[in-house]
Amino acid sequence: MDQYVGLDVSLKETAVSVRQDGKRIWRGKCPSDPKLLAAMICKHAPEAKRVVFETGPLSVWFYHALTAAGVPAICIDARHAKAALDMAANKTDANDADGLAQLAEVSFYREVRVKGFDSMLTRTLVGARMQLVKISTELSNQIRGLMKTFGLIVPRGAGRVFEAHVRRLLADKDGLARIILPLLETWRSVRGRAAELDRQLVAAARTSAPCQLLMSIPGIGAITATSFTAAIEDPEDFRTSRAVGAWLGLAPRRYQSGEVDYDGHISRRGDNRLRGLLFEAATVILTRTAADSRLRTWGLNLRERVGFKRAAVAVSRKLAVIMHTMLKTGERFDRAASAAV
Repeated sequence: MDQYVGLDVSLKETAVSVRQDGKRIWRGKCPSDPKLLAAMICKHAPEAKRVVFETGPLSVWFYHALTAAGVPAICIDARHAKAALDMAANKTDANDADGLAQLAEVSFYREVRVKGFDSMLTRTLVGARMQLVKISTELSNQIRGLMKTFGLIVPRGAGRVFEAHVRRLLADKDGLARIILPLLETWRSVRGRAAELDRQLVAAARTSAPCQLLMSIPGIGAITATSFTAAIEDPEDFRTSRAVGAWLGLAPRRYQSGEVDYDGHISRRGDNRLRGLLFEAATVILTRTAADSRLRTWGLNLRERVGFKRAAVAVSRKLAVIMHTMLKTGERFDRAASAAV
């Protein structure tokens, strides 16, 4: 008889529930280790047909480890599962695990495509680099703000120019220098580490044929191309290129109830970081004459009707569609035909 398992995963312990023929036949807890969980599932649910757990910090590790152990693991959308689990009178880990097992039994879930470790490694590299850049920017702004209090206005400039300006202004301000210079040294160190990750990203993009293909689009650099290829992984996972825009949260929401039917703002679901990078690329396309193409012409015409922000979002969505199409076909960006996609 088929058995269905629900796993409510936390950092230390995982609640397990096993169902068969509409009834719970066993439940318990296990340390959050895929190897131990696989052994427990084999013991208490040898005929397991589906083993369901929600998306979370450990979902990538759990999915690949359980799958490698021969467990039919399925990762489902946590937002979709929450709507069903909230029906329980009491929220406990055991009840959540039982609810997940019920979802597995009736096939009422939305399966999530779990990325491979290589893609996650690339995403981690991009995320780490962006975090260091953010910290560096915050430190430089903090230094500027603190020095303004004492009438020291740091002129415009970045990198070594910024550092030279700060040191020059602090030359005869020993008391303030003892406070600002440690911040400046930290800023320089963080900036150096960000540059190291930048070099890793550029090197990875140079050796990747898909990244080189995407970088033929004006406004698409190594970071955006690498992030997009890591997020998409296999272009064949999407039935149509138009679905990529909705997957990234760039499609408008729709609300329909009786006589009410309207489209709202974009859903903003999916990869926030990649969506932001595509918006930045769209901004470059709309503001730089060097990025001239039919896509830019289309975006500029749209900007005159709906404004810059909405036009940039629309160009972002079209960029996602074009980039996915390029990954599927292997064709380089055609500036004369891009707007027809």
